[in-house]
Amino acid sequence: MKIFIASDHNGHDLKKQIISNLAGYEIISSSLEESPTDDYPLFAFDICTKMNKQEDYAILICGTGIGISIAANKVKGIRCAKVNSVEEVSLAKKHNHANAIAFSSNTSLITALSYIETLISTATDDSARHLRRIEEIIKYEEGAYNEL
Repeated sequence: MKIFIASDHNGHDLKKQIISNLAGYEIISSSLEESPTDDYPLFAFDICTKMNKQEDYAILICGTGIGISIAANKVKGIRCAKVNSVEEVSLAKKHNHANAIAFSSNTSLITALSYIETLISTATDDSARHLRRIEEIIKYEEGAYNEL
């Protein structure tokens, strides 16, 4: 398992702090250059296309966490949740099998680290209703959706 991390210019400082405080994991940071005029979708696309969707996790940071999460979810195989609490991270992982989370650059380091640890440590719920819903999303991504 690898942890991929990216941010636009708004999340640069928080991203660096997270990287410095995540021990024991292989961390891969986006190779794109950050600048005051950078675009968050490019950072989401950069790491979400490189990660193994079944094994790795993506951590995404922008001003609100919203835009970068929307961009990430355009990448096939990504299930990114924009999160505001540990409970949301836990439920995203359990019920939606999230492999990516996004949050605001205003998130504290301690909170961000708790989000990441929750994402990694929470087991997925493989009950039929959750698996059915995830399969519906996968089928849609593959163009096999039958409109009602």
